[in-house]
Amino acid sequence: MKTRSILFALALSIGLFAASCNSNDENKGDTITPITGKWSIVKVGTNVNGIETLVDPPQNTSGCDHDYLNLKIDNTLTSGDYDSAVSPCALTTVSGTYSRPDSKLTTVINGVTTTYDIVNLTLTDLKLRQGNAISVYIR
Repeated sequence: MKTRSILFALALSIGLFAASCNSNDENKGDTITPITGKWSIVKVGTNVNGIETLVDPPQNTSGCDHDYLNLKIDNTLTSGDYDSAVSPCALTTVSGTYSRPDSKLTTVINGVTTTYDIVNLTLTDLKLRQGNAISVYIR
């Protein structure tokens, strides 16, 4: 009987401890999924009146790698654009910085600041929205 009482007290203590370790609002909006990495754009589109329409990105030149956004751990970024106007699949890159306040991504490229809502972020998928415009990237 004494063993049951000790086991009951132990189980009750563990239960109360676990209940007291819930998350708080201080970490609200944080995620364990990192945004750093090289993201290739695979779809673009719009969301009008709740209806999402996505298509293959016209900026991706046929036969070339996908245009990309490389977000580095030091909050710098490189944006890559493949274009065949001058030579096949020529890569042009621009550099900038980014920040990720809450569920947004803010980029600064050539002095132009752009803020996107992060609609979805997983280890392999990133969906950004700016107004009605949507961009979908994969890692």
